[in-house]
Amino acid sequence: MTELQTPVIDSPSAADAPAVQAPSHPPIADPGPLGLAGFALTTFVLSCFNSGLIKDGTLEAVVLPLALFYGGIAQVLAGMWEFRKNNTFGAVAFTSYGAFWLSFAGYVKFVAPHLVPAHAHQATGLFLLAWTIFTVYMTIVTTRISGLLLAIFSVLSVTFVLLTAGQLQQQTSLIHLGGWAGLLTALLAWYGSFAGVANNTWKNKSLPTWPFSG
Repeated sequence: MTELQTPVIDSPSAADAPAVQAPSHPPIADPGPLGLAGFALTTFVLSCFNSGLIKDGTLEAVVLPLALFYGGIAQVLAGMWEFRKNNTFGAVAFTSYGAFWLSFAGYVKFVAPHLVPAHAHQATGLFLLAWTIFTVYMTIVTTRISGLLLAIFSVLSVTFVLLTAGQLQQQTSLIHLGGWAGLLTALLAWYGSFAGVANNTWKNKSLPTWPFSG
């Protein structure tokens, strides 16, 4: 008696299986110019007071809404979009400096008024020192990105160093120098924002940013 044979059904091999396409995401606009603009404008306004260009300290309150909304929230959003674009440097920089401005606004509004006046400069100096350390190592990273970012972060590092030393040593002259360095930082960051918007809108590279090769 002939045994019944169970038919063998060949399973499709991996080579025959259709390739699974990774889901595509629509491109997004470059968030860099927004982040640079938010940082530049807020830095410029605060530096007008730090440099002594505006001597009426009561007017310094104008910095707080800028630090909250433009330097703070807008920059954090730019950082989140840089994560979406897989740009680690931009994501860390914009998110961090956005958080800097948010924390600065909170410090000035809620913390500084309750500190002992004779020792308040130490807290401010420590706050600035921590951001100096962060800025210095981010500056090192820019040496492989572009000349423009290297210039922005180098001058920003000088700004933080001068402001930190001015606060810890209670030297108004150092704070004023830090304010002038901050004004230069703001102008460089504004140029970076302008170049990013213009080059993307005009579809060319007419405004240089001096990228480093390799």
